[in-house]
Amino acid sequence: MPTVYDVTTWTVPGNPSVTAYTDIGVVINSIIADVKTQQPTQASKPGAVIYIPPGDYSLKTRVVVDISYLTIRGSGHGFTSSSIRYNAGNTSAWHEIWPGGSRVRVENTDGQSEAFLVTRTGDPRLSSVVFSNFCLDGIGFTPHQNSYLNGKIGVRVGTANDAFRIEGMGFVYLERALVVRDADALSVSGNFIAECGSCVELIGSGQASKVTDNLIGAGYVGFSILAEQHEGLLISGNNIFPRGRSLVHFRNTNRSSITANRFHGFYPGLVDFEGVNRENLISGNIFRREMEPWGPMQPYNNGKDDLYGLLHLRGDANMVTSNLFAYNVAAGSVTPAGATPTIVLVASGANNHVSNNSVSANVAVKAVVLDGSTTGTKVLDSATAAQFQSYSGSYTLRATP
Repeated sequence: MPTVYDVTTWTVPGNPSVTAYTDIGVVINSIIADVKTQQPTQASKPGAVIYIPPGDYSLKTRVVVDISYLTIRGSGHGFTSSSIRYNAGNTSAWHEIWPGGSRVRVENTDGQSEAFLVTRTGDPRLSSVVFSNFCLDGIGFTPHQNSYLNGKIGVRVGTANDAFRIEGMGFVYLERALVVRDADALSVSGNFIAECGSCVELIGSGQASKVTDNLIGAGYVGFSILAEQHEGLLISGNNIFPRGRSLVHFRNTNRSSITANRFHGFYPGLVDFEGVNRENLISGNIFRREMEPWGPMQPYNNGKDDLYGLLHLRGDANMVTSNLFAYNVAAGSVTPAGATPTIVLVASGANNHVSNNSVSANVAVKAVVLDGSTTGTKVLDSATAAQFQSYSGSYTLRATP
């Protein structure tokens, strides 16, 4: 019984003219069908490995993964910047111009949006599916190469899942790189996910998952990391760079942590909380806000002004502690014109705790601002008296000396 398959040596039954180079989607779907045939009994389904050697592969047909214990892996994430290439003009003297490694070109001529759709109804939910060490390349954006729009999704997990791993992957030039619904114990680790409209979207709900040690950078149209209705999510050790409209976006997410990350953004709202988010920890991160330096991207932004805060906090009993906030925007570029920028805005909620944060800025800022709807906020050693502003009478302040 075969359990390790090489896409370059597999022959599609009834269609031998199709190869991994002409349509790797058809090949992988055929391999998955063979796995089902070889493992028909309920009690013995160990799954399989599908191996993608280094090379360039065309994916014209969406792959549908509907079995557990499947690993799809390559031998090289192959990430390289497509944005630099498209904006460079003449690349005739370059050593290479396209992503490499085990590179899958997401062409999707079948009319479907996903390269990989992972879905199955019934019980139990899918478990232990792994994507590892290959590149999903969306090739180009429309109507222009800086739009971040092409309708393409790298991997979409559409049904409840357990113990999935996305590791060592390269995602580039996809409108949505990774979309996972209803995840339990998901691990997204060690990936290069950049120059995509949105990078990591954890939607529906989820619990006990982690997004760690990744290099991530979304476009101005989407999220670097989005999590909605998650419990116990760990976001740690990531290097998240411009230009996502928010770098981490929590929507009704509780008892999760955002720790030891580097956040570098060109717009306000680097970390943005929406809805009611309870008992989350934001600690030990570096936040840096600058202006967009690159001409081709200067016309774009996320529509937020400098009163929104680098951290926009909504919810109850959240703790913001021991972070470094750096603001470096020329006074003439602050919006609205003449405004004093906000670093941390507690926009709603009760009993939030903001302590021992450090602020470095090239202009006068309000380090902490409390909305009038907030109650019971504790602000300790995170703002001088001049850097603190409250529209609520319900707070405790120990000003930074």
